[in-house]
Amino acid sequence: MNATIRQASPACRIRSSSIQSALTLLAALVFSGCASAPDRAPDPAIPFSVEEELFDREQPDTLGLPPAPGAETVTVYRAEENSYQYNHGAVLTVFQGRLYVQWQSSIQDEDAPETEVRYATSDTGERWSDPAVLAEPRPEAVVTNGGWWTDGDTLVAYLNVWPKELEPRGGHVEYVTSQDGQHWSEPRRVTTASGAALDGIIEQDVRRLDDKRLLTAVHVQPGLIAKPYHTDDPSGLSGWTPGEMPNLEHKPEMSRELEPSWFIREDGAVVMTFRDQAGSFRVLASVSHDRGETWSQPVITGLHDSRSKQSAGNLPDGTAFIVNNPSGSKTRIPLAITTSENGHAFDRAYRVRAGGSDLQPQRFNGRYKRAGYSYPKSYVGDRYLYITYATNKEDIELTRIPLSALERR
Repeated sequence: MNATIRQASPACRIRSSSIQSALTLLAALVFSGCASAPDRAPDPAIPFSVEEELFDREQPDTLGLPPAPGAETVTVYRAEENSYQYNHGAVLTVFQGRLYVQWQSSIQDEDAPETEVRYATSDTGERWSDPAVLAEPRPEAVVTNGGWWTDGDTLVAYLNVWPKELEPRGGHVEYVTSQDGQHWSEPRRVTTASGAALDGIIEQDVRRLDDKRLLTAVHVQPGLIAKPYHTDDPSGLSGWTPGEMPNLEHKPEMSRELEPSWFIREDGAVVMTFRDQAGSFRVLASVSHDRGETWSQPVITGLHDSRSKQSAGNLPDGTAFIVNNPSGSKTRIPLAITTSENGHAFDRAYRVRAGGSDLQPQRFNGRYKRAGYSYPKSYVGDRYLYITYATNKEDIELTRIPLSALERR
């Protein structure tokens, strides 16, 4: 498949400190309920702070952000007439030197009975294969994609299985494996440290700590209650163990915290970020100082959000980043990346995709479809940060940004 690459201009803007920014930072801390004087060390109860004046709320299409330097955008899959027109949940990985993107796909509506998990591959990220089916529809359940993991020799694709008769709504995670990226095993259940099947929907951010422990989160039954999980099994197929995290007050069937991601601070703490289902339109965050064994209760941070999935991580030099829609409303425009040299203070931001002329029109109707850039996920490669997302929930797209343009150290 041929793809059109759009080159962003190499602009960059770094906000300098000022009395106003100090006051803004203090206001963010007060909003979180843990204010401290600006000249003191960061309050340990606050996972991170964000320089509020980075974002110009009077410019909703861009939030006043400069384009990410050197960013290039390519279409992985474009919905067409007489094709599957609902596409969502794009996740990228690299296996044996080749790029892989998976997503869920259906004819028109979200989580429709014919939903299948698809994937496409590329050598360079510029030209993509036609999609192949990774998981077929099931009559008794809807199957969606749960992300990737690889130990270098085996590629693992996680599958989230949502039984139609299960109440409250929830599901479990399975996996398929491949040694060549083309031929796949039969689905099997992911298991816990006790050997039992893991009853929960896995988040799409299985990544490894420096000591090789794998970390992610699972939305466990009954319902969808988000909990951090870790395993020391390098295959990522067994040994999954919940971390201890006190959830915020929530409805019985769904936690306030949903769809998390995570990064590591300069002090070694792991910060897990969450969508806030309660509608604060801010990112929630929790901190672990013991490799994911225990976590603080999540708090509201100063980073605006669209109540959507987001993606966090670290660049090779340790720079922390969060990719999300910092609109402060349900609007998933623009798509932005906010960075921090130390993981404590986020003070630089760029737009990845904007509204206006940068956003193609939505071409097809469908249940839960909406304009904008939904559910970004990221992958740190050798030269680029890759960000995948669904545009208007119908086109699967990828933006890559040179690491040299984002690293801070």
